[in-house]
Formats: sequence, C-alpha cells, structure tokens
Amino acid sequence: MPAIVIVGAQWGDEGKGKATDHLGSQVDYVVKFNGGNNAGHTVVIRQESGDVEKYALHLLPSGILTPGCTPVIGNGVVVDIDVLFQEIDGLEGRGVDTSKLKLSANAHVIADYNRTIDKVTERFLGSRKIGTTGRGIGPTYADKMNRIGIRVQDLFDEKILTQKVEGALELKSQILTKIYNRRAPSVEQTVEGLLAHAERLAPYVCDTGLLLSQALDRGDVVLMEAGQATLLDVDHGTYPFVTSSSAISAGACTGTGIPPTRIDQVIAIAKAYTTRVGEGPFPTELHDDNGEFLRKAGWEYGTTTGRPRRCGWMDTVITRYAARVNGVTDFVLTKLDTLTGLAELPVCVAYDVDGVRHDEMPVNQTDFHHAVPIYENLPGWTEDISGCRSFEELPKAAQEYVEFVEARSGAKISVVGVGPEREQAVVRHPLR
Repeated sequence: MPAIVIVGAQWGDEGKGKATDHLGSQVDYVVKFNGGNNAGHTVVIRQESGDVEKYALHLLPSGILTPGCTPVIGNGVVVDIDVLFQEIDGLEGRGVDTSKLKLSANAHVIADYNRTIDKVTERFLGSRKIGTTGRGIGPTYADKMNRIGIRVQDLFDEKILTQKVEGALELKSQILTKIYNRRAPSVEQTVEGLLAHAERLAPYVCDTGLLLSQALDRGDVVLMEAGQATLLDVDHGTYPFVTSSSAISAGACTGTGIPPTRIDQVIAIAKAYTTRVGEGPFPTELHDDNGEFLRKAGWEYGTTTGRPRRCGWMDTVITRYAARVNGVTDFVLTKLDTLTGLAELPVCVAYDVDGVRHDEMPVNQTDFHHAVPIYENLPGWTEDISGCRSFEELPKAAQEYVEFVEARSGAKISVVGVGPEREQAVVRHPLR
C-alpha cells in the first residue's frame, strides 16, 4: 500500500520530474496534487536507439511518460483546459499514449477572467509585484477559497456552469472595468469557451480520490508529486513571495484525498546549489561570475516561462527546514555535475542577522530578508562526473561535498544526479 510523496526542498526547479521519472517503473500511479501550469519540469530520456528525447511537462504528471503507469491530476490542481489539451496533443504527436490520464472532477478550472486579473494585478503592483507567471493560478485559488470557483464537474451541467460564471463575473467585471480599465469577458463568452471542452474532457474525469484509495487497498504504489517547492508553499514558504497552493508533503493529502496515515515515504529534491525564479529574498544569491557560471552550466532558465533563474550557493539552512516541515525520509541531490570546474564551493550552514547567528530559518520575514549567509568552504573538482554510476567513482572532493551537505540537511541523500538524463544518477540508497 505504499504512498510516496515527492517535494521540492528549495524554491522549485530542483529536478522533481527526473526523480519521479526515475521511480516511474516502480510505481503504478503518479499524481500531481497542487499548482497548475505555472510550473514545469523537463524530463530527458535516452531511447534504445541512443536518441535523446526531451519532454517539457507543465500540467501533466511526469508518470505520463512511463508505460503501465496511470497519471492522475488531483483535486488540488487548478487546470487550464486549453493548456491541458495542448500538452496532450503534443505528447500524442510524439507517440506518447495519454489515454490512461485521470482528472479529478473536483479540480478547479482556470477561467479567462482569472488570467486577465492575474496579469493586470501584477502590473498594478509595480515594485511590489510577486513575480507570478500571469497564468491565472492565484486568482483561481482565491475563487476556490471564496467559494465562487468553477470545478471540472461543472462543465457537464450548463445551467450550473452559467450560474457560477455569472456569480464570479458580477464582481470581477466591475474590478476589471472600473479599476483596471479592462473589458471583462461576457458570461456567454466564458461559458461557451469552457463548454467547448466538455465532450473531449469527459473520458478523463473521475473520482480520483476513490481511484487512488482502491489502488492502495490493492497494494499498488502511488507516487504524489508536488508542483513548486517547500519555500514557495503558501503557508510555510517565504510569504508573500510564494505560490497559491500547498507545495509541502501535507498538501498531498488535501490535494488527492489520500489520508496521512497511508504515506510512508517523503522524498525531497534539492539541487547541489540553489536557484529561484521571481521576486523575494534569497540569502545565498550570487551577482558575480560564479552566479553566471551556475546559470550557464546548469542551463538555469524556466521550463514554463524561459526566465533566467537567480542562482546561488547551496543553503543547508533551507534543506534542514524542508526536512523538518515535510518529514523527509530521503533527499535526491540533483545537478552535482554543474559544480564541476569550480575551485571552491561555499556551503551556507547558518545565517547572520544583525550580529546574531541563526542555525535555523528565522522566525520572521524581515530577518530572513536581511540574513547574511555564513559559509563553510569545500574544495571543488575538475573531473567529469557525468559517467559515474557509483558513489565510489565520484572524485574525493565530490564525495566530501555530498557527505557535508547530507550531514547538515536532516535526512540521508539517497540519490545524486550527475547529468540531465534518466540514467545519469548515483544511487547511494535504493529509494524503494
């Protein structure tokens, strides 16, 4: 009955898709439980022919690429249906079978007016902007909490759908026209656009909570993957520079309907350094040649937005925090190969805030914003590690780096990524 949760331990883009795909052949269901198409991950697979295939996924769980695995979009996800079918068509066009996909009837739908509100609000905030992707994620979650949201199941009842859109637009049209000087979509336009998807959507929709419960009862392995990451969690992240959903392991329960008593493993993914997209504090951020080195060597550009990522040294204060709030049993350390060629590797082990040392995350946002990293420096290595498949094959300095990070992160590092492809990994402890 194992239920496994995979989360990001930093600010996202840690390589969760690769880790999920790495486990794919060992699991029966892969479930996306939060977020929407505001995040994505790239999975690189080498085919039997030797050709390398890259897949950029946004809404679809990475299990969609594993034959025999059932991919599920849970109730905690907000769904842009146009994007969903664009992804499905893109994968089908490359020979990937998507027919097993299941979508929760309770998942909320991103309406056209939510995308518009997201974009104009971010522009209106100016220097106080959050750094959203403008895809309507936040406004859709706000509608959910305000109980004026549209769910997938509403698309199959035109009367209910119309009533809900009318209720939502009664206020939003006033906001768009009178505050932002934007024309709001009409009720008819929104309803027509959503109903156009109903027939095609119907075969995918089901009670995914029941589906997953029955799977666990049979002894199937269910893997739940988070969108975004721990420091972007709406409750436990660097608020307000966060996403609009629960991106920690606890969010897997509310986003799928699987109770916490059925989860027996939490795997957190962390890069061997740190990156962030968007606004917000970032203690170890680099604005020098080292930061540019990491960006270029790690190809640090957003899968969804293409935005260059902010780059910095490894921060073990953050990984300790992630281990604590998620109940991490295993870490997967990705992109160790990106550090190859650097003579010295600083690792943040604590913060200095106005002369006071903090070994754990500061209690308030102001202190975190002013945190100055306290580093311990480790030697680097120059050897190519992309072909290493055992820990002993890694250069001594690389081994010491992994062991140093592990000792300060609160859980064992079970897998180390040494390249972008599925096979480029060093397994120290089997994940299953």
